[in-house]
Amino acid sequence: MATDTLKSRTGASSAPGGLRRLLLDNGALTALIVLVIALSALSGDFLTTDNLLNIGVQAAVTAILAFGVTFVIVSAGIDLSVGSVAALSATVLAWSATQHGVPVVLAVLLAIATGIACGLVNGFLIAYGKLPPFIATLAMLSVGRGLSLVISQGSPIPFPDSVSHLGDTLGGWLPVPVLVMVVMGLAAAFVLGRTYIGRSMYAIGGNEEAARLSGLRVPKQKLVIYALSGVFAAAAGVVLAARLSSAQPQAADGYELDAIAAVVIGGASLAGGTGKASGTLIGALILAVLRNGLNLLSVSAFWQQVVIGVVIALAVLLDTVRRKAGAGSQAAGSGGGNRGRQAATYGLAAVATVAIVGATSFLHNGSAGSGNPKVGLSLSTLNNPFFVQIRAGAQAEAQRQGVDLTVTDAQNDASQQANQLQNFTSSRLGAIIVNPVDSDAASNSVKAADRAKIPVIAVDRGVNNARTDALVASDNVAGGELAARTIAERLGGNGKIVILQGQAGTSAARERAAGFAAGLKAYPGIQVVAQQPADFDRTKGLDVMSNLLQAHPDVQGVIAANDEMALGAIKALGAKAGRSVPVVGFDGTPDGLTAVKNGTLYASVAQQPTQLGKIAVDNALKALQGKKIDETVKVPVKVVTKENVNGFTG
Repeated sequence: MATDTLKSRTGASSAPGGLRRLLLDNGALTALIVLVIALSALSGDFLTTDNLLNIGVQAAVTAILAFGVTFVIVSAGIDLSVGSVAALSATVLAWSATQHGVPVVLAVLLAIATGIACGLVNGFLIAYGKLPPFIATLAMLSVGRGLSLVISQGSPIPFPDSVSHLGDTLGGWLPVPVLVMVVMGLAAAFVLGRTYIGRSMYAIGGNEEAARLSGLRVPKQKLVIYALSGVFAAAAGVVLAARLSSAQPQAADGYELDAIAAVVIGGASLAGGTGKASGTLIGALILAVLRNGLNLLSVSAFWQQVVIGVVIALAVLLDTVRRKAGAGSQAAGSGGGNRGRQAATYGLAAVATVAIVGATSFLHNGSAGSGNPKVGLSLSTLNNPFFVQIRAGAQAEAQRQGVDLTVTDAQNDASQQANQLQNFTSSRLGAIIVNPVDSDAASNSVKAADRAKIPVIAVDRGVNNARTDALVASDNVAGGELAARTIAERLGGNGKIVILQGQAGTSAARERAAGFAAGLKAYPGIQVVAQQPADFDRTKGLDVMSNLLQAHPDVQGVIAANDEMALGAIKALGAKAGRSVPVVGFDGTPDGLTAVKNGTLYASVAQQPTQLGKIAVDNALKALQGKKIDETVKVPVKVVTKENVNGFTG
């Protein structure tokens, strides 16, 4: 009787408690299902085979990185270096295979060895050097990125064709990056659930001192844990470079944060001791679905960052609630019963999702849309006035001609831009305008759009190794030569100057630097005493120029690869700017033109960015309508000085 009563009470109390525990233990899966259902209802372009495969491809690199980070977080550590290690490993592969004739198989092994070496250094500093994981991996983040730039000399290196196939598809539809992601995920799940090192991770994360007292060799285990993270980072770097057909020295910048976010969203605790490979995969898919869906819904690039930040915060909050509720104890999922329940949960979730999504898909059948031509514009960045002006010109022309224009911000990330272009291709846009982060890296995505019969217009920068219907641009090299001639003539053909270069690895920085060099050849009396990158950023322009003035206080002129860096240099020069030290900028931005009027900026090589945007939209619409357009549309550059600035509109 007592036993029956106890069972009755337990069953009565466990119904709502069981549902609550189910939701807590599977919060990431629940969130993914809700997102898929909501986006399917909001966008008729979301639930297509091409778009779902796009999501898988876009999640692949983050997921592979995150599987490696899962090992570290489960053991109560952190790894901030995975993005830089990925870029360094890919650079080593491309550099050794294409520039030094190393067999591709050996080059791949060198890339993996690079990842292992970086991980072992991290592990040694943490386990034996007693450095906090945050500090040790932060140092490796800087070292890895620096070595990548040193090896590549700041320029992308073409990837070997045999390895570039990792970015292709099997049978013309199944993306190889998705297969690699699945294989790496299974490997991570096996390591966590079936190996001694996996059990060690949970033990160290749960209580490192108890693990040590129980006989576990914690320092050696940490070496292995961080080495594994390095292996997964190297694999992610190879897959990313294969997608872009080149090893980009600035690739995967900031991806360590996405990887950590995916692990946390997937249910792992930053306090250590809990985490699963399946949860990490779900976390990576949530980030990819969010970005994809927000692109399709034409949500502002700035608001996208806000939304993703909120999701990460909510995930950490859920982790806190779960641990307080005691649900986290099952995160390791070691018992057979737990695994059975998880499989049943995933199966039910899949069935429910398919049923609901199938129902919502009928909402979009036969939908005619607005009837206006649809054009997508992918800009390399919106954190620069020049590209903001391109957007403004494009939006004004789109409004005038009745075009629905979707604008995205690649944030100077070639991989993110590739994702955006894939989203455009799968979302029934009539035409695409791309301002490439890198001319080589955009080629595969542009080829995909071409195969889909979507016209592509390149603006400001061309796309290498791919066909575009038109290139609307000023000539960066010619503009660089014009800037060099302007400063040389202002100095009478003699003097010491410094050059502030753009962000290493970008095509604009390379082309403008080539123009500066070509233009200065005609003036042997001009001596370049220093050339340093300031990343197209005003603050960095100020800092770099301040540093250069310590070594070269007698500098007589400055050329900057854009107006933002020029304005930073002016601040560093103080009263000298515009008087004893002329500064020449590039782009003709509003702030730059104001400085020209005030006399602090001697001149700006203006590209008329507003006109670039307007002409790009006009040509995209003509291409969409099947009208003939010129393959190259040149918008002339113009040197704007105090004498002609009032008549210049941009």
